[in-house]
Amino acid sequence: MKDKKILVLDIDGTLVNSKKEITPETLKYLTKIQEEGHIVALASGRPYPGMKGYAKEIGLDKFGGYALSFNGGKIINCKTKETVFEKAIPNSFAKTIYNYAKEHGIGMVTYQNDSVITGTDIDEYMEYEARLNYMVIRQVEDFLSYVDFDMVKCLLTAPPDIAPKHEETLRNLLEPDLNVFRSEPYFIEVTTKGVDKAESLDGLLKTLNIPRENSICCGDGFNDLTMVKYAGIGVAMDNAQQIVKDNADYITASCDEDGIVEVIKKFIL
Repeated sequence: MKDKKILVLDIDGTLVNSKKEITPETLKYLTKIQEEGHIVALASGRPYPGMKGYAKEIGLDKFGGYALSFNGGKIINCKTKETVFEKAIPNSFAKTIYNYAKEHGIGMVTYQNDSVITGTDIDEYMEYEARLNYMVIRQVEDFLSYVDFDMVKCLLTAPPDIAPKHEETLRNLLEPDLNVFRSEPYFIEVTTKGVDKAESLDGLLKTLNIPRENSICCGDGFNDLTMVKYAGIGVAMDNAQQIVKDNADYITASCDEDGIVEVIKKFIL
């Protein structure tokens, strides 16, 4: 199929509405384009356990779509369950990040299988992250001894009024080796260099032999900015952060008004 398109969707605030539901109308049109041979991929800061329910609901396991979890740190073929790509933070950085969190009294988690692992005090933001992704929080006594593996992603949590200051300090501390950005006003994400939604998508498109101009990427949050700028057509939801709207080729309706359906009708059908 020469004009095969790939539609890449963020989950929260994009694919799902404010009740965290995929509407029947959105589901109908996502099924229709997959039946016609187009590819759908989900790209989220979430770990895979927090994505697989939505991936299954829209038929990615049936049609062979993809899940770009951890902001692209890990790509899974939903049909074969095979990991297509994975790139993690070298374990040598764990001490720096953990010590920073402890010193400044903010939260820090990483991920292992179906668990969120922390060595800091459990806060409401971590609890939300675990609940959102159907994972359990494990608080470990000696975080640095326990986490003897490379981390696909680190998440630091801080109240929205102080998170920007910590984001900036951590960026100065960890870049250029690692990426530091906020995905939510209270979430500071850390991934290894070369991991963001655009970088991972670029690798996936090359593997699938789909030209960049055939990619349509939709998002609303700070961590969607790279893929919205990268895409053949970058789409911001009407509920998106202003910076995402400023860099988009098209602004669609909000996640509560079936904005994805509008995109499918306009650019794929």
